Amino acid sequence: MSGKPQNPAIEGWYTMDASPHLIGTRCTDCGTYFFPRQTHYCRNPQCSSTEFEDVQLSRTGRIWSYTNACYKPPEPFIAPEPFEPFTIAAVELEKEQMVVLGQVVTGVSVDDIKVGMPVELVLEPLHETDEDIKMTWKWQPLAG
Repeated sequence: MSGKPQNPAIEGWYTMDASPHLIGTRCTDCGTYFFPRQTHYCRNPQCSSTEFEDVQLSRTGRIWSYTNACYKPPEPFIAPEPFEPFTIAAVELEKEQMVVLGQVVTGVSVDDIKVGMPVELVLEPLHETDEDIKMTWKWQPLAG
């Protein structure tokens, strides 16, 4: 990888440290978690709060469902050329018990994963610009 700086592909959605976390919000009234962040009103039908705090969500969870993307997604997604299919997993976060959809790390196919498999959040390059390397979060299978 080049010596260019690494920056998030989507600013404010995840941390860029060695142990990355998705950044979500938690309603200060009912405790419901949201990702991406919620800032206007609580989507919990039993709550009318508009107050939220930013929280780092669990780095680990279990695969709830998965599939592959066999077509090149439309812009603004930037896919490498030539396009190669990639795996997508819906992961139930360990603490929050909410499901978050995301790509699985490069090189892991649908044949390599199964429902219930533990995964952790990692960062991986999405694409490179003239100025930097855009990093994104992905799910990486864990042993066990």
